[in-house]
Amino acid sequence: MEDDRVTFSPHSPHDGDSTSVSAAPTIPDSVTTSQPILAHSLIRLIQCSHCLRPLRSPLRLPCGNTFCRACLPPLHERKGITYPADEGRKQGFRCYWRGKHNCHGEHCVGDCGVDVLLSRLVDVFDEVLAHTAAASDTSNEGEDGLRMTWKGFKDQELTLNCADIGPDVLRGVYNLVKQGRFDCDATEIIYERALEDCSGQVDQSSALFERLKDSIRNELDCQVCYSLITDPFTTPCGHTFCRGCVATVLDHSDLCPICRRKLNMASTINSEPVNKRVSDITKLFFSDQISSQWQSLAEEQPDSEAGTILPLFVNSLSFPTMPTFLRIFEPRYCLMIRRVMESRDRKFGMVMYNRLGRPQGQLGASQFMQYGTVLRVERFEPLPGGRSLIFANGVSRFKVLKSHIVDGYHVGQIQRVDDIPIAEEENLESLETATISHRSTEARPSQQPLDSMSTQELFQLGLDFVRKRRGEGARWLHPRVLMAYGDIPSDPAQFPWWLACVFPVSEEEKYALLSATSVRERLKITAQWARRAEARECPAIYESNQRRTAPQDGESYLSQTLIIGIFIATFLFQVAANFGQIMRIRRREAVDTRSNIEQQPEPPRALQRPQEDDEREAQSQTADTE
Repeated sequence: MEDDRVTFSPHSPHDGDSTSVSAAPTIPDSVTTSQPILAHSLIRLIQCSHCLRPLRSPLRLPCGNTFCRACLPPLHERKGITYPADEGRKQGFRCYWRGKHNCHGEHCVGDCGVDVLLSRLVDVFDEVLAHTAAASDTSNEGEDGLRMTWKGFKDQELTLNCADIGPDVLRGVYNLVKQGRFDCDATEIIYERALEDCSGQVDQSSALFERLKDSIRNELDCQVCYSLITDPFTTPCGHTFCRGCVATVLDHSDLCPICRRKLNMASTINSEPVNKRVSDITKLFFSDQISSQWQSLAEEQPDSEAGTILPLFVNSLSFPTMPTFLRIFEPRYCLMIRRVMESRDRKFGMVMYNRLGRPQGQLGASQFMQYGTVLRVERFEPLPGGRSLIFANGVSRFKVLKSHIVDGYHVGQIQRVDDIPIAEEENLESLETATISHRSTEARPSQQPLDSMSTQELFQLGLDFVRKRRGEGARWLHPRVLMAYGDIPSDPAQFPWWLACVFPVSEEEKYALLSATSVRERLKITAQWARRAEARECPAIYESNQRRTAPQDGESYLSQTLIIGIFIATFLFQVAANFGQIMRIRRREAVDTRSNIEQQPEPPRALQRPQEDDEREAQSQTADTE
């Protein structure tokens, strides 16, 4: 904008009269930025672009923009959307930024929570900058203040506006915004000086800015890492954290660290937009600190998942949120797992063998497939001979960009794969179901095209298939299998991962789930499995014992029944060994006690003879007397 080219300097020439000087007051020399900070640019950070006043109960939109709750556009019922099936997602509105700033145009009310942090920051601005009405009138009526002129649009016409803002630049501009008189898209902003001596104005502004900066800093700590928020990310419940901190929390829990509300966003965390207002505030006030924190993060995690470097276990398929059981016996993987256990996050990547030899994108002719799953070791059981049993849980998906070999095992540079945002997921469902033809609506459910079915219908199709097979006593739904992978999920996002773990379909078909970036796309894949199985047209289905005969490079991916049996046998063996050791100790103590009693010496008879002799002598003396 043109207003950023105008600056105010204490070295500006003083003419000695009230002639206009184009100058915008520069607020603080203490903040290191590429350009001077302008008063109106600062106040715009907390201004609603709709009502032109300071934000009141600010709502953060999925597109990253913000406006007041009172400025919410008219609501309408949303049609053609069944996932997520939350009550708050039935109503929506058309966004003011439709077609701009990557905004898709329509938002769900359930995605627009009150921005708690921004609301507190607006209160800080008001506490530091606000005047009483009398003080504001007094400052504006003085002849020693500044006059501000700008151009703005009114009724789609460009108009020239002016106002006296008093000696305090920040307070003056803030009061204009508080009265709704300053356009958020104003251009050609000019500050006119009324008196010759204006050095006091700069000092007051700088002192006021420092006070504002100190007050704001107290609100900008992330409640997870307790450092200045970097890459601010606001959850649907309205709380703001560092994006990396939210990703770390979601690895262990799906609850908000503050309000404990459920967060269904583990697979979309990196695709969600940044909180623009909070990000701009932190960059404007604390640019140096933000830069140093980013540098520190890069130095602290050079070889972690965040740094895109991960050791790879080339074996079979694993899926997010689902358990994986492994028996480790090859020396190269024993070394890899030992290093993984010594790391802070205990993560490694699982990738599948490229059995068909297909080119894998940037990897070209690769031994393994390019998409895989990040696993975190939850339990490690050492076995004799250096072997071990591993219980790991799926965390996220990734794509291998390139790889090399370290000590016999692969290490890959990876790129995390996330789902599209929920808003795009809903738009995808709405667009596909809106094109339903008359023929597809009259078709039987088993013949209805999958693209024309709602996301909830796709989920229900898979559920009905599994429940039917469970009633028929399918071997792949044995209680031991359900004990390992859990019961049938009620969450459409988790259902495809669960079904891929238990349903006996080829791994090549399951692999398609890893590259799918929407819940709807994955539910279509599982619906295809169900339909082909129902029609007995699924030649890829095979028994689990055949799966073990697939060519593998030495390391075995064990069935859940065998692994659970080994874990139980190991546990029972340890219990029996401990019990036997306790019994042996008790038996040894009992034998030692008995031996001590038997070996205790009797009083020597020689010590008793003097007493007997005395008795005999007394008896003999009595006889002599008689």
